[in-house]
Amino acid sequence: MICINNTHTNPYFNIAAEEYLFRKFKEPLFMLWQDEPSVVIGRHQNVYDESDIGFTGKQQIKIVRRFTGGGAVYHDKGNINLTFIRSDGNTDFSFYTKEISQVLSGIGIKTIADRRNSLYIDMKKISGSAQYVRGDKVLFHATLLFSSDLYQLQSALKGKIPHLHESEKASSMNYVRSVKSPVTNIAGHLPVPMTIDEFKKLVFNYFLDLDKAGTIYSFSTDDIININELVHAKYSTTEWNMRAQSYIKDFSRTFC
Repeated sequence: MICINNTHTNPYFNIAAEEYLFRKFKEPLFMLWQDEPSVVIGRHQNVYDESDIGFTGKQQIKIVRRFTGGGAVYHDKGNINLTFIRSDGNTDFSFYTKEISQVLSGIGIKTIADRRNSLYIDMKKISGSAQYVRGDKVLFHATLLFSSDLYQLQSALKGKIPHLHESEKASSMNYVRSVKSPVTNIAGHLPVPMTIDEFKKLVFNYFLDLDKAGTIYSFSTDDIININELVHAKYSTTEWNMRAQSYIKDFSRTFC
């Protein structure tokens, strides 16, 4: 398995990197990454229904639409993100949830998973996930709230829908709405305190060691150029991020 410790924190870059890696690699791949404060919404969501645009604008919180389905999530430096890509057509996404739960169990955190492959501590959510399938290629990614700013999270994810045009009203029922849950941070439940950098290292090494053929990979100059081209063409554009993507059709299959 190819393992990438991605140190870039621009959400436009990181979401573009996921699509680029999905296209490029046939080998199993794992990437760990973090974003600066941002709201990441699902491909088929109404951004105004999922986020307080006024609040995010004042707080300089970026909004980026990912290419997978599912609900809206908040990212900051207190959150880590895990991406898994494989080419064998295996859509048993609970495998990844169980492995993430095993990592947490190793540091004294007991979690419960739901049917959406979200993870909870004492009925409060610490991890959400989304998936994407195209042919035999499969992507699963998940968040882990470690020490996020929960006030910012809750404020940023309060949707305020403005006046809609008639065409948008007619299509509003097609939007995927997030399932809201109380949230908590992993750090507040640790029996032995650790920093987020220690937590990141633990998670990365766990998945690196999970596959005996695991190898560390760093983005090449060409990788970064290609990812940035995708950023400029798609992921940093208002057209992609702010408009209703329920109209976008392709031959992929998304799971919410």
